Amino acid sequence: MTKVLCDIYKSRKKDEAYLYVSRKDGLTRVPEALYEIFGKPELAMTLIITPEKKFARADAEKVLESLESKGYYLQMPPPKEQYMLDLFCKLDKE
Repeated sequence: MTKVLCDIYKSRKKDEAYLYVSRKDGLTRVPEALYEIFGKPELAMTLIITPEKKFARADAEKVLESLESKGYYLQMPPPKEQYMLDLFCKLDKE
């Protein structure tokens, strides 16, 4: 797989979570159970993905492999830093 026209959807339930699917397959290969976590997908952008493509939080080759094998690639948000978790806990107590 050298290049794929890919639709990227953002989650309405999980901040900074994105679902990549090929334009050819659309959302047809995404399991129903994933929608429970991800929520209703909202189209964020469409890109042509090649193995050389640079992403901030994903490896293009892994995205392409996942699109071919599973029909989608799920990008989850990065883990929160410990100091940020402490800040959220303090805010909840106030």
